[in-house]
Amino acid sequence: MSFVIEPIDPADLPESSPAYTHGTLVRGAQRTLYISGQPPWTTKGDVPADFAAQCRLAWDNVKTVLAAAEMTVENLAKVTIYLSDRRYRELNSRIRHEALGDHRPAVTIIITDIYDDAWLLEIEAIAVAPDPSAAPNTENGTSQPL
Repeated sequence: MSFVIEPIDPADLPESSPAYTHGTLVRGAQRTLYISGQPPWTTKGDVPADFAAQCRLAWDNVKTVLAAAEMTVENLAKVTIYLSDRRYRELNSRIRHEALGDHRPAVTIIITDIYDDAWLLEIEAIAVAPDPSAAPNTENGTSQPL
């Protein structure tokens, strides 16, 4: 079985550098998307001042990468959230529930120093989805790549 690793860099996000991509899509019998840490920035690199706005913007950026890979929050399997301060835990949890609704991926929250002093959080994630190019195998009911 072969697979392809494809960078996902949506035009709706700031341009990535040669050192990283906003997401990595692995195609094979199953699709796996690795979403780089999404900071709370706009396409112009602007960062809101307050935590709630930053948190919602970071989730919007995660959703933008998901959409570019034809996925939604329902495809998230693992989310890691880096918070700059423990005092944001409760608000982060409420906004995460807003973003995910009833979907419950594995979640890790880490209190740490963040790359940019203006960022109060960063969110990275892993999403998975069936490979639409896989055809059903009528012998055992599973999907196999074409």
